[in-house]
Amino acid sequence: RLPGKAVGSLITTPQVFAQQKPMAQTLHNTLYLLTPGLSVHRDGLALRIEQDRQLKLSLPIHNLESVFVFGADIYLSPAVLRLCWENGASVCFFTDWGRLEARVEGVPRGSVLLRRAQHRAADSAPATAALARAFVAGKLHNTRWLLARSARDAAVETDAATLRTVTDVLAHLLRELEKSPDDPDVIRGVEGRAAALHFEVFSLHLKPALRAVFPFDGRNRRPPRDAINCLLSFLYALLRHDCVSALTAVGLDPFVGFLHVDRAGRESLALDLMEEFRPWAERLACTLLNRGELKAGDFKVRDGGAFELTDAARKAIVAAYQQRKAEELVHPLFREKVRHGQLAFIQARLLARAIRGEGPYTPQLFS
Repeated sequence: RLPGKAVGSLITTPQVFAQQKPMAQTLHNTLYLLTPGLSVHRDGLALRIEQDRQLKLSLPIHNLESVFVFGADIYLSPAVLRLCWENGASVCFFTDWGRLEARVEGVPRGSVLLRRAQHRAADSAPATAALARAFVAGKLHNTRWLLARSARDAAVETDAATLRTVTDVLAHLLRELEKSPDDPDVIRGVEGRAAALHFEVFSLHLKPALRAVFPFDGRNRRPPRDAINCLLSFLYALLRHDCVSALTAVGLDPFVGFLHVDRAGRESLALDLMEEFRPWAERLACTLLNRGELKAGDFKVRDGGAFELTDAARKAIVAAYQQRKAEELVHPLFREKVRHGQLAFIQARLLARAIRGEGPYTPQLFS
């Protein structure tokens, strides 16, 4: 599973489709459908991807774990959906700007005993507080990691000083979190304060010359009202899917969370797991902007002021996201090299172990 590259209007895995110019992209066993007007039909045990009735790509189903569909102008036949869920490949539908709207998959095969343990833990205030505290601690630690990296690379000393100050405040919030009572609402309050503080200085992660090009005045969504929020929402949507997949793979219920309260249709546990990985996605967003891989022209404004990505920008982000997932690091707990793309699955397994009562949950900490 090697990172793909942009080819024409798709991204493909180089060894498999090096001679083609497809309209869809396969990266790490995920097929990304990004171009309006595509249609996907079943051809035996393969997906036949067409545009204007012309074959653009044929892909065996056994090569796939997921299919991502962006926008409303892409057609998947009912036979394709059945082929996917029969072979364990989920199909996810996103808006143009990356909000997950639907997920189609087969009947879950996870352990009912693990799910019952999860539900009991979610009804226990001490168990809920312990897991919520771990998720928030991971997020605060990794946000400090992101702030410290930007402070180190800052071209202006006043920017570096501001970022270091926020890093120190988050260290104080970490100590406060550790001593907080077993009350999930108190823990959520610490997380909210930390997030608000980080987004107050988020523009300082960008080079000074880019701040006027990409103004940012806090987090907003549904729809995003500026380019940075548009980019963050898109990356968060990709991350959210990875967390849902990881939790489902180990047999957990992604809808029953601890930090995030239950809400109809919301994958609360996936949002819990996302928290410690949000700074990882935010770092990628800043890298894409600071390196000039995304420019102002890669975003367009719809009627009403909502920002969305161009087709070319979505492909560039997907390629960068998958390339980052292919990079390796030494896992801080196991002291072995793993790919970034494996981390969510490792954390899902650690979470399942904690829910079964086999030890505390340890969040993923970047350094």
